[in-house]
Amino acid sequence: MAAAAVNGGGGENKAAFARIYDALKAELLRDPAFEYTESSRQWIDRMLDYNVLGGKCNRGLSVVDSYKLLKGVDVLTEEEMFLASTLGWCIEWLQAFFLVLDDIMDDSHTRRGQPCWFRVSQVGLIAVNDGILLRNHISRMLRLHFKKKPYYADLLDLFNEVEFKTASGQMLDLITTHEGEKDLTKYNIGVHRRIVQFKTAYYSFYLPVACALLLSGESLENYSAVENILVEMGTYFQVQDDYLDCYGDPEFIGKIGTDIEDYKCSWLVVQALERADESQKSILFENYGKKDPACVAKVKDLYKELNLEAVFHEYESESYKKLIADIEAQPSVAVQKVLKSFLHKIYMRQK
Repeated sequence: MAAAAVNGGGGENKAAFARIYDALKAELLRDPAFEYTESSRQWIDRMLDYNVLGGKCNRGLSVVDSYKLLKGVDVLTEEEMFLASTLGWCIEWLQAFFLVLDDIMDDSHTRRGQPCWFRVSQVGLIAVNDGILLRNHISRMLRLHFKKKPYYADLLDLFNEVEFKTASGQMLDLITTHEGEKDLTKYNIGVHRRIVQFKTAYYSFYLPVACALLLSGESLENYSAVENILVEMGTYFQVQDDYLDCYGDPEFIGKIGTDIEDYKCSWLVVQALERADESQKSILFENYGKKDPACVAKVKDLYKELNLEAVFHEYESESYKKLIADIEAQPSVAVQKVLKSFLHKIYMRQK
C-alpha cells in the first residue's frame, strides 16, 4: 500500500474506518476457500451488515487511537491505518459473534434498536452457524493481512485467549443467574467481579490496547501491569453500567434499565446484600427478579434506604484515584497516554 497520510481528525478517522469495513467484507465474499453461490454470498453480505454494523465501534476505533498514541503521531500512513483498522474490525467481528449467540441464550428480542438476528424472518437458529462464521472470519482476516508479520502468532494467541476468557465469563453469568434457580445467596462481590472481568473487561478494554501494542512491535509479556489496569478499568466501567441501569435517566442513556427484573448479578444488589440486615434481606429475597413494578419499586426503595448512590460515588472516586496512580507508575509515557485516554472517556460518564 502507498504511504499516503490518513487524516487524524475524529470524523475522518471514522470515515476511513468505515471504508475499510467495505474492503474487508468484499475480501471475505471473495474468499477462495469456499465456492459461494449467489444466494450464500447475499446471505453473508446481509448478515455482516446486520450484525457487525450498528454499534458505536468504540472498541475498533480504540485500536487506531491507541496505535497513534503509542507511535506519538497525529497521522498514520495509509498502510498503518489499514492494519490498525483491520484489527479494530476484528474486534467488532468478535463483538458481533458474542452478541448473536448471547441474544439466543438470553432469548432477547431487540439489539441496537432492531430485532435480534435470530428473530429475523427466515433466520432462526441459522444464527448459531452465522455466529460460528463471524468468529472464523476473524481468522481469515488475520491470515490474509498479518501472516507475514513477526507478531502473527501472538495475534492469533491473543484473540483465542480473549475469546476463551469471555466465553468463560458468559458461562459463569449464565449458571449464576439461571432462570428457575434463583438464589441470591450465590451473589457476592467476588462472583460479580469474576463475571465482569471475564465477560466484558478483557475484550472491551484489554484487547484493543493489546492489538495496538503488537502493531507497535511490543511484546505483550512486558505489559502484564497494563493488562491488570485495563481489566480493572473494565470492571469499573461495568459497575458504572450497573449503577446507570438503576439511576440513569432513560431519556439520556437510551434504554430503560431491567437488571432488577432480570435477576442480574448487579453491583448494586451485591452491595445491598452486604449491607442489609435480616429484615432488609427478606425484602430483597421476596422482590428481586420479579417483573411486577411494585416489586421493583420495593427493591429501589431499599437501595435508597441503604444509600447505595453514595456508596457508588465513593467507589467511583476511589477507583479513579487508584487507576491514575497505577497508570502514572508505568515507565512508558506513551502507554500512560493510552491508558489515560481510556479512563477519561469513561470517568463520571452519564450514559
